[in-house]
Amino acid sequence: MKYSKVWWKEAVIYQIYPRSFMDSNADGIGDLKGITSKIDYLKDLGVDIIWLSPHFKSPNVDNGYDISDYENILDEFGTMADFDEMLAALHQNGLKLIIDLVVNHTSDQHEWFKQASSSKENPYRDFYHWKEEIPNDWVSFFSGSAWAHDKSTNEYYLHLFDKKQPDLNWENQKLRHAIYAMMLFWLKKGINGFRMDVISLIAKDLDFPNFPLNRFGDLSYYANGPKVHEYLQEMNQEVLSKYDCMTVGEAFGVQAEQAVSYVSNDGKELNMIYHFDHAVPREESCFIAPKKEFSLVELKFIFNKWDKAIGTNGWNTVYFGNHDNPRMLSRFGDTGKYFQVSAKMLATVLLSLPGTPFMYQGDEIGMSNANFTEIAEYDDVQVFNAFEVLVNQQGNSSEVFLKASNQIARDHARTPMQWNKNKNAGFTTADKTWLKLNDNYTHVNVADQVEQPNSILNYYKKMIQLRKKHEVFIYGDYIDLRPNCNKIWLYKRCFEGENLLVMNNFTPTTQSFQFDFKINNRILLLTNLEEVEFLENQEFTLTPYESRIYLFQ
Repeated sequence: MKYSKVWWKEAVIYQIYPRSFMDSNADGIGDLKGITSKIDYLKDLGVDIIWLSPHFKSPNVDNGYDISDYENILDEFGTMADFDEMLAALHQNGLKLIIDLVVNHTSDQHEWFKQASSSKENPYRDFYHWKEEIPNDWVSFFSGSAWAHDKSTNEYYLHLFDKKQPDLNWENQKLRHAIYAMMLFWLKKGINGFRMDVISLIAKDLDFPNFPLNRFGDLSYYANGPKVHEYLQEMNQEVLSKYDCMTVGEAFGVQAEQAVSYVSNDGKELNMIYHFDHAVPREESCFIAPKKEFSLVELKFIFNKWDKAIGTNGWNTVYFGNHDNPRMLSRFGDTGKYFQVSAKMLATVLLSLPGTPFMYQGDEIGMSNANFTEIAEYDDVQVFNAFEVLVNQQGNSSEVFLKASNQIARDHARTPMQWNKNKNAGFTTADKTWLKLNDNYTHVNVADQVEQPNSILNYYKKMIQLRKKHEVFIYGDYIDLRPNCNKIWLYKRCFEGENLLVMNNFTPTTQSFQFDFKINNRILLLTNLEEVEFLENQEFTLTPYESRIYLFQ
């Protein structure tokens, strides 16, 4: 394949959830100064771009994704001066910064909505979607109808998420240009791009039809609205094209065959999107009956499908964890006997598949799902709303709900970063953290792993450096050698005469296999074991969760 070489294709991106990264002022909540204090750590890790989850002023109904002021900082996180200091320090250390762009909805405390709900004649009224009666059977992501009643004007407004997150009306040109002005505000400060929250949902079908037959409650129905590409192209023309910036869209509901329309090489819309095909299902019912985790064959099929769909016509992303999913180690690895080796195996896959990899804070030390013992320990509107409906209203078992939440809830990714084995994992000197710590911080933490040459953390560093050294990891063709095998993920990456063979055992048992093609002059570039058993000819044996990367001819 042939690709144009661009900095954001070659980067490794690290997501910071600021509330949980590092607390600098002893209030139990992470903040911007806390991030600045850890820039040496980020630089040493070897990542290139920081994705900062929302840092804007917000009532925090949905942990910052309900924004009340796009051009101000959440008080708990600090001041604009703290942001400027953090951005300058990142740039001085060779790191770039992208921020969340949350423009499908605002908080109901945003001045736009305050004005809009004050009177039907208010100039801001049309910044949101209003109806005299509930027009359809749409449901929200966070439970219940997608329409909420506004007492002051006796009309209903649309909210695809919580009722305190009213959806913006992108049909309104003044709204769109207010958003573009806000984007320019941050770009002029020097940020390097945007991660665009649920950007595939911004364009609504203004006929507001009911769900189609057999699709009631299918939230992907909201995606890819009639004018979504028109809006993104206008955004690109008005804002993005004026800067050498990076864009990645959260593309809920976008199918692989639709992806190129968002990320085409013509550069008219976005650079990348990331899909939900392998994410944890978000249906309310999953809190009673979680869906079975993907098999390895299913997982490989998803990545193969997206790689083929985009091809050389655009660019892909790779991720296994983020703030909206449980910990990737708890989903795809082993949190017991093979904790360390399986975490390294997942790092191998993440950083060797085609596309720009997105790491999530804490995955580099093998953080896993916490054990929440009661619903009150959570801090997630999705959990609380689902509990109200499924348990309090429908009478389902609270024990069953808690068990499911301990498997799929988003807060597992949001527990505080585990820096050391001291009080509160070194995250804060406060008496209490905003969200409970994972109990395993005394033996899973940064301080211990920095000192251990074969730790998960140091393996991530080696893998990132290897990726930077060999362009084949970035621009190479991807060939799945065992697409129907449920035990081993085995693939080649090939680019300009350089060939990689990547082997990953996804099981707790030893696996042996042979190749039907010659692997000449093989050189072992990296393994997640301290010792590797070499066999003659074309036969290989991988011990539980073992990974190897070979350079060969």
